[in-house]
Amino acid sequence: MSFIPNHERTPLLYRLPILGRMIRETVEGDEDTPFYALAAVISLWAIAVLTFGYAGLITGALVMAATMLLILIRLTRG
Repeated sequence: MSFIPNHERTPLLYRLPILGRMIRETVEGDEDTPFYALAAVISLWAIAVLTFGYAGLITGALVMAATMLLILIRLTRG
């Protein structure tokens, strides 16, 4: 086995099998891509609400609350 040094390491999120490509496209792609990603997330949440009802609504709200808590912790740490 040989080792080829790679001076530019890609972030861990970019190396995920399916989500990595979508995350890279959202961050480094066209200026409209984040809006498409937001529309996709909202559409998936609406589909979950239509499929699972109240449980889908609550699950999405809990995920958003946890995300906001992590954002607030990161902001206060500097």
